[in-house]
This record gives sequence, C-alpha cells and structure tokens, in this order.
Amino acid sequence: MIYLDHAATSPMPDQVIERFQSLAETAWGNAGGVYTAGREARRVLDDARESVAKALGASPDEIYFTAGGSESDNWAILGTCRALPDRRHIITTQIEHHAVLNPCRYLETQGYEVTYLPVDPYGRVNPETVEQAIRPDTALISIQMANNEIGTIEPVESIAEMAKAHAIRFHTDAVQAVGQTKIDLSQLSADLLSLSGHKFGAPKGIGVLFIRRGTRMKPFVYGGDQERGMRAGTENVIGACLMALALEIYRNGDFERMRSLRDTFIDRVISHCPDVVLNGSRTDRLPGNIHLSVPGMNRNALLMQLDMAGIAASAGSACTAGIQEPSHVISAIGGDTEAASLRLTLGHENTEAEMEKAASVLCRILDRRKG
Repeated sequence: MIYLDHAATSPMPDQVIERFQSLAETAWGNAGGVYTAGREARRVLDDARESVAKALGASPDEIYFTAGGSESDNWAILGTCRALPDRRHIITTQIEHHAVLNPCRYLETQGYEVTYLPVDPYGRVNPETVEQAIRPDTALISIQMANNEIGTIEPVESIAEMAKAHAIRFHTDAVQAVGQTKIDLSQLSADLLSLSGHKFGAPKGIGVLFIRRGTRMKPFVYGGDQERGMRAGTENVIGACLMALALEIYRNGDFERMRSLRDTFIDRVISHCPDVVLNGSRTDRLPGNIHLSVPGMNRNALLMQLDMAGIAASAGSACTAGIQEPSHVISAIGGDTEAASLRLTLGHENTEAEMEKAASVLCRILDRRKG
C-alpha cells in the first residue's frame, strides 16, 4: 500500500514501536505513585515533558499533556473564556478545524459573539482583517497554523504580534503543522498552541496544549491534581514518551524533499488533466499537502478506485468522513463544491517511486473519467 493520508494519521516509525515495547515493561506504573514503579513512570513523564518543550522552544512548565488535538483546542477556547468572563468576543476564521469551530458555536449559545473571518481564494486570512475585527471585549483570537484540508500556511507570526500589542490572547491550532514545519515558541508570540501526537508518528490518544507562562487559564478536566492541577486524569506516560520521540524524529525530517515530491506530483497530474484544480496556495502550503478538485467524478468512487490500486487517500478531514455536505473550507475559498475533493498527504517515509506510481494511477483514473 502507498499511504498518502498522513494528515489523518501517521504510522509509528520503527523507533517508536521499539520504544513502546520497552516502555510497556518498564513505565507501566501510575506516575502519582510513591513506589518504585510510580517513580519510574514519573521520571519518564518528566523526561518526555522536557523533550517536547525543547523541541518546541518552550519551557517544561508550559507543556500540558492532553488526550489529543480536539481536547487541546477545546481547552484553549473554553479555558480562556472561563478565565476572562468579562470578555465575550472571539475571532477565528471560516476554515478552522471543527475542534475550533464547534466550541465557538457552543459559546454562541452561551451569549458570546464570534467573528468568523473570510479567507482569500488560497485560504489565507488577511492580518489587517483580523485587526479590524478586534473589539474592547475580545477575549481570544484563534487562527490555525496550517489548514487541515488544503494545507495553506497562515500568517500566524504577524497575527500573534498584533494580538500581543492589543493585549489579546492568541491561540493557534498547530495540529497539522507540527511535524511538517519548524516551530519555535521562543520566537512565535502565541499564548496557546495545540498539537496531536498521532499526526507525526506517535500513538493516538496523546496531545499537548502549550500555555505560555503567566497566561490565565481555567482547567478543562476536573478531578485529581494531575498536570499541575490543570488537567485531571491519570497521565498517559507511555503516550507522552512516544510523542516526544516521534516529535524529535519528525522535526528533523527532510522537508525540501517532501516539497519536491509534492510539486512534481502536482505538475504531472495538472499537466495531464488541466481541468483538475489545486486548492490552496502553491507556495505557502505544508510540504506534504496536495489537495485537488476533480470535476466530473464522485469523491467516494475516486477514493475507492485509488484504494483498489493500493493507494490510501482521503477527500479531506478525517473528522468529517461520511458527511456528504460540501467542505466548509472549499466553500470558503470559492472552490468547486460539486467536484470531487482529493487530499493526498505525504509523510517523511514516502519515496519518489511511490509518488511516481500514485501519479500514474491517478492519471489513468482521470483518463477513464474523460472516456
């Protein structure tokens, strides 16, 4: 199988699998225990926190382990609003992941106002539009670092600086970006950043919310005193350790090679079938993201034919699989919502030969469509 759905989830590298087998024997204890197994689990958890913090340019006390990206996004939004009860306005974009959009919609039922900013035809939000939307009661600006469907990278650096100048919290959903771009939180003025381990080779069920030191936040999960009293629940020690290892592997990947494979694939398919449209920015996009609109095809039929040829791909976000409504992202950029959407997302392990074969298979499928 040629796996081209890394934006949905990534397979664990051999090093991560080997570490998992070792940790299952040595780090199975509850990190809250004072006995030997508990102390060993605590040591592993502390080491993982330090490793993740170093990889992101943060401090260990700014790293909070969660169950994944959706929890981290929800915590960032709801925790901020609960900590700032007098501010009842949020700014986000029309193309965010549903883990951001749906908490915002929930808050609207609680009397909050949310500004959903438009984006340009490439999926980029204009920082000037963000600034124009700021109000005295704005609590939070939440803009994703890169879109999960079309891969467009947003100008979060300038927006974060703007938010800082206005004394407004800035959150970025970096779930798709971590593992495909270099992130340095000592340079990026974000107050909150979300990530999910299984997007870059860790197992499912582990994520992070970065909370910059000094940022007022309310807990999201109440119960015990885990995660310094901010996120209750027995810590996923093994998951945290494996995520730290996977992050170290992926952040040192060959991004230029991925871009070259991506661009060669796009050029071949579009030159073969000029009616196929690339969605998102050609340049300001994740190195492993290819998102195409294919007129004259049903998306499920297209995905099935690719699957029968041994190629795993998707139509868009895995969180909306099975939903027949047009993609809110494609609608927001003014794309063809009647065409089949095809998202192919590379990992660092994909080869030139695999991409050559995938392009050939797709071109043959498109030829049959024309016939």
